[in-house]
Amino acid sequence: MKLLYATTNKSKIEYMQKILEGLEIEILSPSSSLILPEVEEDGREPIENACIKARAYYEVLREPLFSCDSGLYIDGLNKDRQPGARVRRVGNRELDDSEMIAYYSKLVKELGGCVRASYRNAICLILDPKRVLAYDGDDLAEQFILVDRPHELRKPGFPLDSLSVEIGSGEYFVELYEKGKINSNGCESGFRRFFSDLLSRTS
Repeated sequence: MKLLYATTNKSKIEYMQKILEGLEIEILSPSSSLILPEVEEDGREPIENACIKARAYYEVLREPLFSCDSGLYIDGLNKDRQPGARVRRVGNRELDDSEMIAYYSKLVKELGGCVRASYRNAICLILDPKRVLAYDGDDLAEQFILVDRPHELRKPGFPLDSLSVEIGSGEYFVELYEKGKINSNGCESGFRRFFSDLLSRTS
């Protein structure tokens, strides 16, 4: 099965290709020659944004595709300050990678320099107009520690990996990536299960 990943973030595409290795699914990236839609991801929850983007891309490309979105939730942070589905947005601005590292480093420092956090992930897959699957189950959640001291390594497209630490090993996510490892408290098994189920239903 060939599926287009509705994103221009190369790191996200590489990540999904890696965690789905061994499954009979080929994850494709949009052609650089295509004029892709500008998508206003204004949903309140990750699953809303995943569906907004998937539908916008499908309207243009008309081929099987999926989109993913994440929400960041930080322990001890007031509800009105939770990033949620607007991880990159502060006020009316969208932060670039460097600005995100600086902003969240300062935020975590306010909370004591080290705090538990989680990503709530969601996926929306469109095979055709009548077959749309959306999912945001607990097995797509990812637990970790946010720290205020960024690692010197950077992963373009995943800036918070320089502030995120695996529970247990104490290794930064960027270190895990360099070593070809994945977060033991992560969501990889959930994504593999989602796509494995898809293959069994469509075979």
